[in-house]
Amino acid sequence: MNFDLTPEQDQLRDAVRALGRKYGHGYFVEKARAGAHTTELWQEAGRLGYLGVNIPTEYGGGGGGITELAIVCEELAAAGCPLLLLVVSPAIAATVINKHGTDEQRKRHLPGLADGSQKIVFAITEPEAGSNFHRLGTVARRDGDDWLLTGRKCYISGVDEAGHVLVVARTEDSSTGKLKPALFIVPTDAPGLEKSKLDMEILSPENQFLLYLDDVRLPADALVGESLDAGLPALFAGLNPERITVAAMGAGTGRYAVERASEYTATRKVWGGRSIGTHQGVAHPLAHAAVQVELARLMIHKAATLYDAGRDLEAGVAGNMAKYAAGEAAALAVDTAVQALGGAGMTTEYGVATLLGAVRAGRIAPVSREMILNFVAQHVLGQDKSY
Repeated sequence: MNFDLTPEQDQLRDAVRALGRKYGHGYFVEKARAGAHTTELWQEAGRLGYLGVNIPTEYGGGGGGITELAIVCEELAAAGCPLLLLVVSPAIAATVINKHGTDEQRKRHLPGLADGSQKIVFAITEPEAGSNFHRLGTVARRDGDDWLLTGRKCYISGVDEAGHVLVVARTEDSSTGKLKPALFIVPTDAPGLEKSKLDMEILSPENQFLLYLDDVRLPADALVGESLDAGLPALFAGLNPERITVAAMGAGTGRYAVERASEYTATRKVWGGRSIGTHQGVAHPLAHAAVQVELARLMIHKAATLYDAGRDLEAGVAGNMAKYAAGEAAALAVDTAVQALGGAGMTTEYGVATLLGAVRAGRIAPVSREMILNFVAQHVLGQDKSY
């Protein structure tokens, strides 16, 4: 069992850390407050090859895996710049298209995803069904050689920044008459596709949207894969990378918060000339948060290693556990940092309270902590399904 990164992974971590610190949390907050996007950071990360580390070299990527992409997600977050679209575009969309798309789809989309010139976002969640794809109401039906998509999606990240959205719909299986999942690459400017921005209590440069699909007409080659049989495997292909990279972003955010608080408490002096960090009532909560963040990082590393080794079932368990652990650790770290800084912790200047909304959302999305506990109870502990 080896916990060391390869020399190439170490170099990647150092390089991404330097890029993140070049921009910093102040840049992230400024963009979010202005209703703008982190375009400069995204483009530079693309030019340097960090957005495509998990994409094959033949399409302009780095030829690595989710381990490398998790490093990118974590280090940017640890610099105060957690980029949600890293999860959506390189982790989910690029993985789905690379593993289950047609040759033409890979050639058309992967180079742009690798260099950052193209973004593809992901739409599965619906107002009535949540993420339960068994109850999805978005339906795709044949009309000659074309497809027509109708339905609604909610909490879809970054639609205003993307050229395409990967939509999960359901189609009718002609042999059984049952509905089965299928994925479609839909241009965000397609006639019949409308978006409505959701007002969120989260400070983020990435926006959330409701999507309305009203007989959106798509050509046959918008369907991911060679046939409808690719739908279910394609859907699940994106879920483990999503869990792992979201967890990495959470762990990075937790690291950032603990580091900011530790710097403050080591130098802040109030009683008798001693730093407040010498008091166990301040130091122990920070130390506890640091332990939780490090434990989450270990599970993320395990999950990414299993995934890149092709051990999908084990990676599914580890990925869910990693997401749970990182979500809890990030929320704990940011809350503890705010408390340690006192009134300063609630100011924009010190840059920790600005992350409270994001880490709270990390315990809900993309899968809630309760659903992960259901998963672990059923698949690890052998309990009957409870939902």
